[in-house]
Amino acid sequence: MTDDLSAAEWFKSSYSGDKADCVEVAFLADTRVGVRDSKDVLGPALVFAPGEWDVLMVGVARGRFDRG
Repeated sequence: MTDDLSAAEWFKSSYSGDKADCVEVAFLADTRVGVRDSKDVLGPALVFAPGEWDVLMVGVARGRFDRG
């Protein structure tokens, strides 16, 4: 399934400043969350259901995806 995300309002963290190497997030109208690479705005995006997004954010906060 391919979602049309052309109308999505994408943003990146204020901690990113003017750096180009970031991910962008969009909260979609149907409560899902889109994530894309800020360097490739026309490229693919991941779309998470609300529960999936919550689990991902808990993992990030706990350092589960930290390198090293």
